[in-house]
Amino acid sequence: MDKKLQNHICLGLLAHVDAGKTTLSEALLYANGVIRSMGRVDNGDAFLDNFALERARGITVFSKQAVLHNAQDTVTILDTPGHVDFSAEMERTLQVLDYAVLVISGAEGVQGHTRTLWYLLKEYNVPVFLFVNKMDQPGTDRQALIEQLRASLDENCLDFTETDTETFFESVAMCGEEELDYFLEHGRMEEAQIREMIAGRRIFPCYFGSALKYTGIEEFWQGFLSFACRQAYPQEFGAKVFKIARDSQGNRLTYLKVTGGSLKVRDSLTERQEKVGQIRIYSGEKYEAVPEAEAGAVCAVIGLTGTRPGMGLGFEGDSDLPFLVPVLTYQVIPPPECDHTVMLSYLSQLQEEEPELHIVWNEHLQEIQAQVMGEVQLEILKSLIAERFGLEVSFGAGNILYKETIAYPVEGVGHYEPLRHYAEVHLLLEPGEPGSGLVFDSVCSEDVLDRNWQRLVLTHLEEKEHRGVLTGAAITDMKITLVAGRAHLKHTEGGDFRQATYRAVRQGLMEAESILLEPVYQFRLEVPDAMIGRAMTDIERMHGTFEPPEVKDGMAIFVGAAPVAAMGDYQKEVVAYSKGSGRLSCSLKGYEPCRNPQEIIAQAAYDPERDLDNPTGSVFCSHGAGFVVSWDKVKDYMHLEALDLPAGQAEALAWEKEWEGEFYEGEGLGISAGRSLRQAQKPQEEAWIGEDEVEAILSRTAGANKREQERGWRYHKKKAKPSAGAAVTRTYQAQEPKESYLLVDGYNVIFAWEGLRKLAEDNIDGARGRLLEILCDYQGIEKCHLIVVFDAYRVERHKTEILDYQNIHVVFTQEAETADQYIEKFAHENARKYQVTVVTSDGLEQIIIRGQGCALISAREFQGIVQSSREGNYQEYTRRQEPGKRYLGEAIQKGMQEMRKRV
Repeated sequence: MDKKLQNHICLGLLAHVDAGKTTLSEALLYANGVIRSMGRVDNGDAFLDNFALERARGITVFSKQAVLHNAQDTVTILDTPGHVDFSAEMERTLQVLDYAVLVISGAEGVQGHTRTLWYLLKEYNVPVFLFVNKMDQPGTDRQALIEQLRASLDENCLDFTETDTETFFESVAMCGEEELDYFLEHGRMEEAQIREMIAGRRIFPCYFGSALKYTGIEEFWQGFLSFACRQAYPQEFGAKVFKIARDSQGNRLTYLKVTGGSLKVRDSLTERQEKVGQIRIYSGEKYEAVPEAEAGAVCAVIGLTGTRPGMGLGFEGDSDLPFLVPVLTYQVIPPPECDHTVMLSYLSQLQEEEPELHIVWNEHLQEIQAQVMGEVQLEILKSLIAERFGLEVSFGAGNILYKETIAYPVEGVGHYEPLRHYAEVHLLLEPGEPGSGLVFDSVCSEDVLDRNWQRLVLTHLEEKEHRGVLTGAAITDMKITLVAGRAHLKHTEGGDFRQATYRAVRQGLMEAESILLEPVYQFRLEVPDAMIGRAMTDIERMHGTFEPPEVKDGMAIFVGAAPVAAMGDYQKEVVAYSKGSGRLSCSLKGYEPCRNPQEIIAQAAYDPERDLDNPTGSVFCSHGAGFVVSWDKVKDYMHLEALDLPAGQAEALAWEKEWEGEFYEGEGLGISAGRSLRQAQKPQEEAWIGEDEVEAILSRTAGANKREQERGWRYHKKKAKPSAGAAVTRTYQAQEPKESYLLVDGYNVIFAWEGLRKLAEDNIDGARGRLLEILCDYQGIEKCHLIVVFDAYRVERHKTEILDYQNIHVVFTQEAETADQYIEKFAHENARKYQVTVVTSDGLEQIIIRGQGCALISAREFQGIVQSSREGNYQEYTRRQEPGKRYLGEAIQKGMQEMRKRV
């Protein structure tokens, strides 16, 4: 394929909200003479924020383009939204970019959404220049920022401020073996070599300045023009659609980038052979109508009605969009004078422009639902409807968009055989990696089912959003494979396989062990260091996880993750309790097992067997009449043989944990707080372990406060039993008793026990020593591994300290880490391997510990258990004494009693 060189460069501007991205675009336009003076976002006169909604809110909502010309190049700048609610709009532009400029605030550094953008740029393989903005603000440090960029984004982020020094050439050469050899031989690097390394994403140039003060702008722009490669395009026509919009006259605009050949007015495109009516090159609000768009050009086309974002034209294939998905759903309530049908048609137009809206008609509830990224997007949607259609809509209460997946592989069977129809489909449903979505495949032999029927089954799998059986939420993170099927030469029609495929999915889900998933935010929270305790409590309350906070310039920075449902309006809380000095930024991390599935399932009140649009059973034929067979008996009636799963797996699918409609937690149920430790622990002799082994166990929990993506709570539906003739052999293996660990929250116990609390009022060290003596005695009786944890988070620069005290272990936590956090980490890391019991009366900590599947005892209950243990030990000692003999202990006890009487 012949290629010709074009001087078109498509450059995208991306940033976390408020990093100064739009201000940078103003500076670049001013530097290239496009505008005579720089506008400002807060003044509402920015060149590219040309919608009233954007000027009113001071944020970019829609991607815009501007064209810069010089003697050699035509650079199209695409300014993308920075707010997380409009991430999908940003993501759609990534597929057409030649280069990206990632704008980072020098005052805030790398933020949560910045990491999301970096991940997306990597996924789309876009070379990146970095511009660190707002360097005029106090406290910004160039070297510290470079180190942060290398640590948070990529170690090959290099300072391009001075590009003709030996130090610079050496830093570039260290990023590649061939380049290092060249540098050692010549003592420098060539500009062409540096361009190739940037284009190959092997190095990432970093520039510094202030867009508002117009410092560092010209140096950055000249650097970009020097180190950006000119793109080569094929002669054959190709184009990639990235956006659909409408102009003020209502004309449908298809925004695309020509990736090969050229596009001319009156050219026929799409499968419908629609003709291009007009080609527009936009720059801000204005555009130029041109007869032809060359390869590399970004333009808007009128006349195409069948296009969509991500669609490829010519030799280009379609793109899978987007990686970012909505997590909230709202009921759309039209005004009384507007019919639902009319409202749906209006919203369909907006969905063309904003596919992430996911407008859905819920037949069961008879309502329109919009799935969105956040409340800001909801406000924009409301304004768009009012501006475009003159209707004032309202929205119902927002709901979290849950999803479902499965825990183990299962075979799903669907059969559809009313009179003169026939189709049977066998599917293997397997759990996928988190975030993998749905993957479809076929391993069915064409000798069993013709290729055309197999393609039809895969089409039916892809065409529909399949619903789970717990709450009716969409399924995800699964691989569905066609393994077998059967058609009839005379009676099978296309619609038969649609019915059989849908029913096979649902039948498999009914047999499977389903897991409810909820969306999780990745967050960055900044609060004054005096409010560390409040922030930590809030995060724990929201069931979040976080790294140990970093304290810098009087501000504590928390980085972690928390469920979307729990975070709610926490942004407003942060602003309120920090009196405006706190800051919270969130981005979608993904979907993880739900923390309270039983509550969500109960609220949904979804009965999969009453969902007539998604039947779980199959239709068979007998004596010329069709009859319905329930999902749990389909495999007794099916015509093809069952899937030959790996040895032992079919058995597990049919019998493992055969509880009908019940919940269980993790890998085992927690032991109630009312039981004594002697009931909770196995009656076995425990071998003492040394300090090194304990430290090895504990060190695995000391580095981070992240929970694994555990399967958590699972819901069991009734399993389908094997057919009558099937022989099932089940082998039961006795499990070895697990070692027992007892974790005690030291200060919590001290202030819960009256005697120790009074002692602590006079001398906290004395109370701590007394507690340790009591626990040493208790360990000698119960023979468990006992660890008592004390807070040391207020001690500056204190590191985790693990000590042996007689026959127990004592832990003093590191700076900025509470005993609760430490115990939680230990429990999460070791709950499956050991039998862990925690002593604490902290209500929040009790919830977390129960969630880990550990036994739990309150401080007051533990006091009674210790006392009972002592009494029981003394009674056992008395029972073993031989009658008639006098013992030293007995004499001492009687002496003490006589002394008390005299006193």
